[in-house]
Amino acid sequence: MAKIAVGGIQHETNTFMAGRTDYEYFEEHRDRPPLVRGPEVLSWLKGASLGLSGFIDAMEGRHELVPTVWAGGGAGATVTEHAFERIASELIDLLSRQMPVDAVYLDQHGAMVTENYEDGDAELLRRVRAAVGPDVPVVASLDYHSNVSPDMVAHADALVAYRTYPHVDRPQTGARAARVVETMLARGIPKGKALRKLPYLVASHQQPTVMEPTATVIRLCEEGEGDTVVNLSYLSGFRLSDTYDCGLCVVANAYTQEAANAAVGRIASYLAEHEGTFGEPMLEPDTCAAKAMEIAAQASKPVLICDPQDNPGGGGSGDTTGMLAALVKARAQKCVVGPMHDPEAAKVAHAAGKGASITVNLGGKTRFQGVEPFHGTFEVVGLGDGIMTTTGPAVGGRKVELGPMAALRIGGVTVLVVSKRVQANDQSYFRHVGIEPKDQKILGLKSAVHFRADFGPLAETILVIKAPGGCPADPTDLPYKRLKPGTRLGPLGPEYRPYGAV
Repeated sequence: MAKIAVGGIQHETNTFMAGRTDYEYFEEHRDRPPLVRGPEVLSWLKGASLGLSGFIDAMEGRHELVPTVWAGGGAGATVTEHAFERIASELIDLLSRQMPVDAVYLDQHGAMVTENYEDGDAELLRRVRAAVGPDVPVVASLDYHSNVSPDMVAHADALVAYRTYPHVDRPQTGARAARVVETMLARGIPKGKALRKLPYLVASHQQPTVMEPTATVIRLCEEGEGDTVVNLSYLSGFRLSDTYDCGLCVVANAYTQEAANAAVGRIASYLAEHEGTFGEPMLEPDTCAAKAMEIAAQASKPVLICDPQDNPGGGGSGDTTGMLAALVKARAQKCVVGPMHDPEAAKVAHAAGKGASITVNLGGKTRFQGVEPFHGTFEVVGLGDGIMTTTGPAVGGRKVELGPMAALRIGGVTVLVVSKRVQANDQSYFRHVGIEPKDQKILGLKSAVHFRADFGPLAETILVIKAPGGCPADPTDLPYKRLKPGTRLGPLGPEYRPYGAV
């Protein structure tokens, strides 16, 4: 039985968002557990549909698990120096107190940017490696949207990535990482490492793993692992992190360098050959609303509209109003929009009570170009305390706290209002306030892709709206400053050149 330290710090950093992600945000219980330490790591994470959850299930009873710190910050603005240093220092302190250990497993994201480190994940791995030395296996699981850097590869013995988007395989990824750790404990650390970066960016709504060319890439990764190659992972990158290493990549860990090189080379060649096959059209708000209503008039199932440019899962504010305004203007019926982040409106609704009418400026508190609050008089048709357990395949089994929630109706459109930012990745949020998603004609969802896991089976069709927000889908709309020069801003897109470069 081996002694294995576990922990992790997760954050998907949208560097284009104003503000900062502070320590208190990591402490808050929202749609994922709050910051936990020691034995609470195991009690909170077990069964919680996260990477560490799967690792615990795979290793419990087989090895001694030594918990350090786990912090899930979701997605948002740049992490403060104070938050990173406080959490990372505590993790390293608890790890050091448990030395010696036989292995370390970290449940990370891979796109964390802090005020003091462009690559926060690499810095955490560097500190862990310094604490345990070169001969202790250090394995991390990563989000599919990780911006893997050479430093991350150098400090870890394997970087095991999710293989689904929507991410329905977080626990399975933790279990894969557990198998990798056990392989290293039995056979030693594989010395072959390879990283291949692809020179272009892909928008989130173009990345689902059930769509080509990604579906084939994932299959090739699965086929490429074996006796010699212990890990072969494709990562699509997170384009909203303005960092030098932002973008697609393939990483391998193998018992020979030749095998690692060959494994990543095969995947990278396929991605290069099929660069031009990524794509999904976006519709302007009024056009999208009109098309949704046209289809819904003849459909037996809901028409889904996804709003990727206001996706809280990508760091978006969750309170932009372009989709809502277009659907109200079009006089949509049996239509639901949400989740809309507006704690002030939720508070007013709770004070007024179910059945009351309230006049509020809904959303639009986080100002972006083209975004204004939506002024209107709404009927309060549902209320909830925001405490529930999720049920869907993407985030099922989590105990969540979203603060006071309300369902507000104006005309034929109902808005799901929440007090804490969350994307539309689970139907339980809507049912909590009395909305049954399958009974709607149109569902306007604040999400880029994760909604597909739970809502996709309900859909007559899925439309993508191009409403203003903090997560621009087109990389050419983003004011990069740190991105590697020459990176293409989209498949077959223009190359990024720093301002003033010739």
